[in-house]
Amino acid sequence: MAKKILIIEDDKFLRELIARKLSEEGFTVEEAVDGEEGIRKTNEGKPDLILLDLILPSIDGFEVLTKVKQDAETKSIPVIILSNLGQKEDIEKGLKLGAFDYLVKAHFTPGEIIEKVRNAIK
Repeated sequence: MAKKILIIEDDKFLRELIARKLSEEGFTVEEAVDGEEGIRKTNEGKPDLILLDLILPSIDGFEVLTKVKQDAETKSIPVIILSNLGQKEDIEKGLKLGAFDYLVKAHFTPGEIIEKVRNAIK
């Protein structure tokens, strides 16, 4: 059965680009446009992996990550942060909160993001 990836990203172009790439690679993809929807879809659908933007409407990515990792039913889901926030403090905070990996958007192509996803759900 295909692995399910939840993309929580408010940038429509980027979200759809990554979703298309993941679908082409055989993944099942769900999308959320803000933190609240992301948390709801995580709890309802229990994805195999979450790609999480940090700057989101309503609830930011750090708060989404915290909620996912505090919930016994979702804490084992690997979360890869995908953000424009490339400051060392942001990266350290994300990893400390339990993110599996932290990618700065500008530094990675969609193909490289797919590789990171594959590594995280092996």
